[in-house]
Amino acid sequence: MDQCRRTLEQHNWNIEAAVQDRLNEQEGVPSVFNPPPTRPLQVNTTDHRVYSYIVSRPQPRGLLGWSYYLIMLPFRFTYYTLLDIFRFTLRFIRPDPRGRVTDPVGDVMSFIHSFEEKYGRSHPVFYQGTYSQALNDAKRELRYLLVYLHGDDHQDTDEFCRTTLCSEEVLTFINTRMLFWACSTSKPEGYRVSQALRENTYPFLAMIMLKDRKMTVVGRLEGLIQPEDLINQLTFIMEANQTYLMSERLEREERNQTQVLRQQQDEAYLASLRADQEKDRKKREEQEQKRQEEEKTRQSILAEERRRRTLEEEKERKSECLPPEPPLDDPDSVKIVFKLPNDTRVERRFLFSQSLTVNTFICFLFFFSRLCSAGLSRSEVLFVQDLTDD
Repeated sequence: MDQCRRTLEQHNWNIEAAVQDRLNEQEGVPSVFNPPPTRPLQVNTTDHRVYSYIVSRPQPRGLLGWSYYLIMLPFRFTYYTLLDIFRFTLRFIRPDPRGRVTDPVGDVMSFIHSFEEKYGRSHPVFYQGTYSQALNDAKRELRYLLVYLHGDDHQDTDEFCRTTLCSEEVLTFINTRMLFWACSTSKPEGYRVSQALRENTYPFLAMIMLKDRKMTVVGRLEGLIQPEDLINQLTFIMEANQTYLMSERLEREERNQTQVLRQQQDEAYLASLRADQEKDRKKREEQEQKRQEEEKTRQSILAEERRRRTLEEEKERKSECLPPEPPLDDPDSVKIVFKLPNDTRVERRFLFSQSLTVNTFICFLFFFSRLCSAGLSRSEVLFVQDLTDD
């Protein structure tokens, strides 16, 4: 509720403006109440194919009408001449404040409020944003943009707003067919647009659309135009330029399809790349595992070689500790026979004069030395080596 209240306060409790601004934010369009400092979109106003429709003021009728016209003509000429001279002189004394746009959104909102105070709320939906933002939205959505420049001091402005712009048929036609942006030329934002569009008289309407990839003025309506005539002229402009808009839509759709296809191709390429990377990773893991197994086997072979060398060295060392064996016919000798686990027999003669401890030790030395050369398994040799150590 607090966020809704702040949003409504930003828009001076104008629900229509608040909703449109929130929709713009959701669509990725910057908020019109906090616009970024971007370069304004340029509009092509030099197209020689632009449709121009100017409504002249009705000529006086009858003797009384012509008499009034001729009487007022010198006064009107003098008034506008003096007014132009005054404005021209004032321009040297004080620069026109409208030449500096500081708050374009505030200018638009101020015009909308003053318009509603004077003519009521029954009017076409005004675009709640700057002229540049209206151009960007029309370009992005491929819609027509109708621009209305409001001349406060012009004699036909009041009648146009009351009888034409606020009529029900014009209101419905504009709201369902196009975007509508308006501002007063007395405001800096409206004056800037006026300098770009170069209107000749008021009321002034300009139809803008995306044509040849540029926002282009395709129609100009000037003067006091009636509701039915306004609808007919706008319809004629739209029908005359519908092919350009359809071409832009088809081209944009083709670009979108191309972009989608390219995106799908990129996704397929990335999926294939990830599959190849996964395959390479598994291959590297298998190679690493194979390398580790080979290294483990090599280490086992080296350990076995070291064990055999150790046994050979132990055999030689223990063999050197054995005393010489007495002759076979020595009466003071005894023969000891061992049956090994591999069914081989080992026998050795010892002297009776040797003590039992020495004989036992020599017997085990001899037995162990013969075991080392008997080709026993590692477990059998380790078992006997444990006995020998004991």
